[in-house]
Amino acid sequence: MMDDPLGPFFILAEQDPLPHNEASMIERDEEAAGIVADPGATAPEREFEVGLRPQRLDEFVGQSGIKENLGVLLDAAKGRGEPVEHVLLYGNPGLGKTTLAHVIGNERGAQVRVTSGPALERVGDLAAILSNLGKGDVLFIDEIHRLNKTIEEVLYPAMEDYALDLVVGKGPTARTLRLGLEKFTIIGATTRLSLLSSPLRDRFGATFHLNFYEPGDIERIVARSAKLLNVETDAEAVSLLAARSRQTPRVANRLLKRVRDFAQVKAEGRISVPVAEAALTMLDVDQHGLDRVDRHVLMTLIEKFRGGPVGLSTLAAATQEEMETLEEIHEPYLIQLGLMERTPRGRMATEGAYRHLGRPVPEQRLV
Repeated sequence: MMDDPLGPFFILAEQDPLPHNEASMIERDEEAAGIVADPGATAPEREFEVGLRPQRLDEFVGQSGIKENLGVLLDAAKGRGEPVEHVLLYGNPGLGKTTLAHVIGNERGAQVRVTSGPALERVGDLAAILSNLGKGDVLFIDEIHRLNKTIEEVLYPAMEDYALDLVVGKGPTARTLRLGLEKFTIIGATTRLSLLSSPLRDRFGATFHLNFYEPGDIERIVARSAKLLNVETDAEAVSLLAARSRQTPRVANRLLKRVRDFAQVKAEGRISVPVAEAALTMLDVDQHGLDRVDRHVLMTLIEKFRGGPVGLSTLAAATQEEMETLEEIHEPYLIQLGLMERTPRGRMATEGAYRHLGRPVPEQRLV
């Protein structure tokens, strides 16, 4: 047993296979491994975002189709007196996956435990968390596509049978230990659905894709956040901020915070259209919400590669950005705006990209 890296946990497990009420055990594991984060006790930037998050489904703005389906899912589970089925949320960063996970927990009055795929390095980490979840509790796993295979395989019986099948010891003395678990809900979030294995995807009872937000929804989010922050904001300034927020709530709230700082220092705290425009100009955010890096990517495509097509790795090298950064952060919005095309031969700048940057459009780009 001394050679077993999970030994300390399993000594406890053998004495009491269902330690659901021993809160001190999970607290010790949290402090030692840092694998569970309390959303109310994090860095100032995280606290800012948490303070603006809606707590209930009717407060959540946008994603109407997902809200309707989640409402049915929650009401059905409540009517049967069962935990909510496991839920998988995927979409671009900043669209509200973490917020929806907490909303689901709040709607059911459940405790929400938060961790991430890269943080779960050992089977003992996962076992310590799952064995201390109460009935109906929610475990939110961010970046679930980054779970290692060993953890993923242990998760399968936990999601299906609410049990942990673990091997204790080594060699001839090894034996299987099965730990019963309370019925709980796992909510997974990912930006890369294709990186999830089919067995893991199939174990989620509901899968939802979060899309970019409509302009009207972003305006409502900015207005709500400004009210929570006690910032005086003109309606026209709200529309301006929403138009430059890349159709993403996280970006909208971040811009609002920066413009609030500018207004506090330069304009006695009130956000008007001139104040917002001056702040956004200082931040290098143009009328379509493109920042300096977005424009640099388009300019590189046009000036160095004659508009493309060019491979992602070559474009990343030319712009000195990582391939993952281009693919996950910048490309989706540029494609959404119709400024870039992703073709089998590589990335291409569209006619709209030339016009946006004030460059003459080559004849082959004219439609």
